[in-house]
Amino acid sequence: MMKKTVTLGFFLALALILSYVETLIPFSFGIPGIKLGLPNLIVVLLLCGNNGRDSSTYYENIMAALEVNVLRIVLSGFLFSNLYAILYALAGTMASFAAMLAGRRMGCFSAVGVSVLGGVFHNIGQVLVAMFVVETVYVAYYVPFLIVAGTVTGAVLGFAAMKLIPYLRRHEADRAL
Repeated sequence: MMKKTVTLGFFLALALILSYVETLIPFSFGIPGIKLGLPNLIVVLLLCGNNGRDSSTYYENIMAALEVNVLRIVLSGFLFSNLYAILYALAGTMASFAAMLAGRRMGCFSAVGVSVLGGVFHNIGQVLVAMFVVETVYVAYYVPFLIVAGTVTGAVLGFAAMKLIPYLRRHEADRAL
């Protein structure tokens, strides 16, 4: 239990650091809402880092990814933004997490595919909330731009995850000894 808490705390701290770094990077293409999604790297690592050999570890990783994701949204929202940002981020996170989990469970997506699904569906979830908040469907005109942005940033983060996963697996094997 203690190891699990320490591990979750470590991944949450990494996700918060990446959230902070993301606020420091001036990344804008003139379209509101586009971000790199750096903290999503941690979620992809937690979802895809397991070899799938041990089903109990697989389900623990799913729960860890969800816990880290939601806690990171709430904490980084209070630290670096506002309540509206938390609302939008939670909607995007739930849509993103559901899509990534479905992609992972199908078994036909690599870490890159899972990450791209997360990036695209995060944006779709946020647009749905924006349509509700501003009470207009015209916000949906952003969707094609956000899908492209989610695909590109998701692919970049997915490639980074693929490079990091072997190190994560090696660390898990060392811990098991």
